[in-house]
Amino acid sequence: MPVAYAIGELYCFRSREEMRIQAWLLWGLLYGSIGLGFFIYGRKQRAPIPLLCGIGLMVFPYFVTNMLLLVSIGAILIAIPYFFRE
Repeated sequence: MPVAYAIGELYCFRSREEMRIQAWLLWGLLYGSIGLGFFIYGRKQRAPIPLLCGIGLMVFPYFVTNMLLLVSIGAILIAIPYFFRE
């Protein structure tokens, strides 16, 4: 069932699948950007945990299609360097 919302006098109709794809792309962009930061930090500091978490954050959105798993795995990968410091 399409969802309608008003922008001025125009109405945009989007299906839930289109909204889900947009959310997946935005989460992937967010996790990829954070992953790139972890990767650069880990490489410059020669720290393996942020380096591996950064690679994981950049790669895993390509393989996970469930939105709940996408958000939870990303949150776990972001939290790992905080709890396992050297």
